[in-house]
Amino acid sequence: MIQRCWMVLLGLSLGAHAEPWPMWRGAAGSGVSNEKTLPLRWSAKENITWKVALPDRGNSTPIVWGDRIFLTQPLEKTSERALLCLDRRDGRVLWQRAVKYAAAEESHEDNPFCSESPATDGERVVAVFGSAGVYCYDMEGRLLWNRDLGKIQFTWGAASSPVIHGGAVFIYRGPDPKAHLLALDKATGKTLWRQDDPEVAVEGRTDGFRGNRSREWICSYSTPLIAGKGEQEVLVMSHPGELRALDPATGKVRWNCGGLNPLVYASPIAGEDIVVAMGGFYGTTLAVRLGGKGDVSGTHKLWQTIRTQNRLGSGVVHDGHLYVLNTPGFVECVELKTGRVFFNERLRGAGAKNESWSSMLLAQDRIYVPNESGETYVLRASPKFELLSSNPLDGALTHASLAAADGQLFVRTHRHLWCIGPRTPAVN
Repeated sequence: MIQRCWMVLLGLSLGAHAEPWPMWRGAAGSGVSNEKTLPLRWSAKENITWKVALPDRGNSTPIVWGDRIFLTQPLEKTSERALLCLDRRDGRVLWQRAVKYAAAEESHEDNPFCSESPATDGERVVAVFGSAGVYCYDMEGRLLWNRDLGKIQFTWGAASSPVIHGGAVFIYRGPDPKAHLLALDKATGKTLWRQDDPEVAVEGRTDGFRGNRSREWICSYSTPLIAGKGEQEVLVMSHPGELRALDPATGKVRWNCGGLNPLVYASPIAGEDIVVAMGGFYGTTLAVRLGGKGDVSGTHKLWQTIRTQNRLGSGVVHDGHLYVLNTPGFVECVELKTGRVFFNERLRGAGAKNESWSSMLLAQDRIYVPNESGETYVLRASPKFELLSSNPLDGALTHASLAAADGQLFVRTHRHLWCIGPRTPAVN
């Protein structure tokens, strides 16, 4: 009751058009924002409300609730992993909580620790610090609970973000030889259920490792996603080798669809009662209609493509079409129900790096997505290709995705956190 009243007051103070951005890819995890006044054009010196220097490089995406921004942050010199709370009005740090973890842990050279974005429900903030564990704080930074979930062992590190839904926090503990999906009680941190990754056969691979029978490159960096409504509501996860839909309350597998390659970077994309899962490194892409029981590969799979371009970021669904930016910098528009490609266009920015690790953000009929140089492309969400603007910053390496709240965009680079758009009145 207290939370409901607080959210009502928050909504009144922010205005009717405002909404929080409480998790990676927003409230629904789909990358869709209801904001109607997001900026179209900016540069490092134009339409910037503020920018603040960050203490170290990082890949996680900020989340926004009211006048607060939360950001996970590695502190490499001191071997710490931190959660920062910043004031949305000016970017100053309100509080910081750090966890020491000095044990050796592998990761990709461009994937610092703390690449997992935090999640909040307005009462608590959950931060996943890889092998250092999971920590839950209240909005003032007081520790509510923490869990040691063991070490993650994989050569490229971790990046899957937590998802808060109902009374649970869903966390994918991978990539790892013993990767699994967990549901924790968001109030106590106690385990509600656990579901291990499916067994994967490496014979007959069609992705970039085809012919290689090594089990070293079996992994998923996917963040789970709630899809469907009512009795059709499921927790979908792109596992190595297959897409799974689980009962969020029990963790039991409702249906599964084979066809993914063993290496998965991107998270599932849901919209219009269809889920799309994408494999990485010349992997497969498959679209599945929600519903069914057991193996639905022969009944609910709508289409599948083999050996697509590499995909790290996740796309968006709009008006019967799927949009995705492939890692090399080619944006695709695909008919959602058939897989028919309407366009595949190269995006070229002014910076040195035109590749992209970031996921798309959709607001109205505009799609926003940064490249590795921190230049954000704005596209028309239309089966006819239309680039509306390209917006460079200072060229700093960028692997995070965008957050949107109250008419503003938030961009995290390896140097700064940027607030783009009009200044807004103080909120409570």
